[in-house]
Amino acid sequence: MMRKIFLVARREYVENLRTKTFWIGIVSFPLIIGLATAVPVLLSKAKEARSYAVIDHSGFLLQEVEEEVRRDDLREVIETLAAVYREDANRFERLPEVLRQPTLAWLGIEEEQRQVLVAELAAVEADSMARAKLSENVRGRLDALGLALRQWWQGVSVQELEDMDLELSRSRFVRVEVPAGVDDPQAALNSMIKRDQLFAYFIIGPDPVESADQCEYVSNNLTDRDLRRWFTGKASRIVRQRRVARERIEPEVARWIQQSLAFEGRKIGVDGAVEDVGFKDQARQWAPLAFSYLLWISIFTSIQMLLTSMIEEKSNRIVEVLLSSISPIELMSGKIAGVAATGLTVVGSWALCFFLLVVVVPGLMGAPEDFLSHIPVEPLYMVAFLFYFLVGYLFYAAIIAGIGSVCSSLKESQNLMSPIMIVMMIPILAMLPIGQNPNGLVAKVLSFIPPFTPFVMMNRAAGPPALWEYLLTTVLMLVAVVLAFRGAAKVFRIGVLLTGKPPRLQEIFKWMVFSEGAAAVPKEEES
Repeated sequence: MMRKIFLVARREYVENLRTKTFWIGIVSFPLIIGLATAVPVLLSKAKEARSYAVIDHSGFLLQEVEEEVRRDDLREVIETLAAVYREDANRFERLPEVLRQPTLAWLGIEEEQRQVLVAELAAVEADSMARAKLSENVRGRLDALGLALRQWWQGVSVQELEDMDLELSRSRFVRVEVPAGVDDPQAALNSMIKRDQLFAYFIIGPDPVESADQCEYVSNNLTDRDLRRWFTGKASRIVRQRRVARERIEPEVARWIQQSLAFEGRKIGVDGAVEDVGFKDQARQWAPLAFSYLLWISIFTSIQMLLTSMIEEKSNRIVEVLLSSISPIELMSGKIAGVAATGLTVVGSWALCFFLLVVVVPGLMGAPEDFLSHIPVEPLYMVAFLFYFLVGYLFYAAIIAGIGSVCSSLKESQNLMSPIMIVMMIPILAMLPIGQNPNGLVAKVLSFIPPFTPFVMMNRAAGPPALWEYLLTTVLMLVAVVLAFRGAAKVFRIGVLLTGKPPRLQEIFKWMVFSEGAAAVPKEEES
């Protein structure tokens, strides 16, 4: 019997390797992950700069926001070009003189003086005592360098910034002037928004330091909040500084008052001592969530492959030829084993792609040796994944084999598959709550329900569950697999040669409770 099952499994495996579905399954998941990572980045870069206008009734806030924008942008320019100077001197020499001179000046001074230098270059008021710390040579060049740099900043195009790998606020947000010579500037801006000539505009109240009354943000796009968040953040910092100055609070005291209380994360180590929590520890906590999702995709893909194979061979009457040499139970077991091997091959190829992505490629690109310290590599996770894939697949594959045996087309199988899909969606919907509370009541209850056990226990691996939970859920899952195979075998034996209209679910349940030697004849054929 085992030899015949092996032969069927080998045939199924080889046939699957020859199909386009197998190779699509291997390529699709890494491709989807790659697209999910690259497409948002590409789309964000292709996003057009948001144009905005400002009606400033305060007389000061817009000007100071513009100065802060210029200062932040110029600091980004100098820091980026300083990195270029360290990494590629030849490339740095090809940059315009207006960029090289302030960068070299920035590199030649101490860290505490660099902020003052950037503020002076951006024409932002700097601390006179801090300015005095700059050398006379640097102070003497500030005015000329600052003027040239500000002129470059105002005239540079977005394309030039991209060519120099610079991403400044000017690349994302562009301020336009409020129309002059109009009686109602706000009405004119409203008209520009309606004609898609303007993305949004801000109204600054007469005294934003006192309160935010009469401060407004007007736009028809309520989903893109980047512009609003960016401008509000800069304006808030300026208003906060003015409030501190008005109350005559020392800047150091103000920074101390505004400093948030931070609780650093700690964990209990294996020896019972308190240890620091790093990025790797946090990633390890969430890694089971990714493994659970991959487990769901792997099982779902495999059972779909099994269902398609069953229905195709039945509709082409290949099943009838095979049953002339083997029993229905041997055929069902062999097909399940063959598709299981196919599924493991697909999952293994995904694991290989992941290994190449996080090990080989970074190594070739000169990534640091401790790069993998940020990747949660846990042997326990891999062992748990393989085990839960096998038992989860065998459980659902037995059910799918029974369903596929009574259907002659994929269309007929959809109605019978609906309850299975509903059951499989529950662990997906509960994945995040379980990941946040892996040892909670909901997680523990779902762990002991066999259709959910593989996904929930995989998701709880970071908890981790108690040893008795692993043992008990394993026993329950193995019993569920055996019962699923027994029930599926009875349905398969009757339905594999059945033609015509597929039976209803009630009839299938009746077949499952028949004794081994009982025969069942569908009602359609009795009549």
